[in-house]
Amino acid sequence: MLNIEKNKDNDALVVSLEGRLDTTTAPKFEDELKNSLDGITALTIDIKKLEYISSAGLRVFLSAQKRMNAQGEMKVTHVSEAIMDIFEVTGFSDILTIE
Repeated sequence: MLNIEKNKDNDALVVSLEGRLDTTTAPKFEDELKNSLDGITALTIDIKKLEYISSAGLRVFLSAQKRMNAQGEMKVTHVSEAIMDIFEVTGFSDILTIE
């Protein structure tokens, strides 16, 4: 189960995730992002309430980062220790801007 909450302010978008980002929920997250990023120059993904991320979820983060590299900036906030471990093991800590 994944809850996605979006707050848009002009060209800035904050996406908050709650639950599990895995093979079942990653396509929903990917669609939400694709439909929300036109004209966005600052994307923040808040994962304070994200319990788990799988390789499918990481792939969505990567494609979002690539798109935002072309049109602005992206940062990931409130990363738990467990998810930070996953980011570090996979090398995503070098790709993503984490605050």
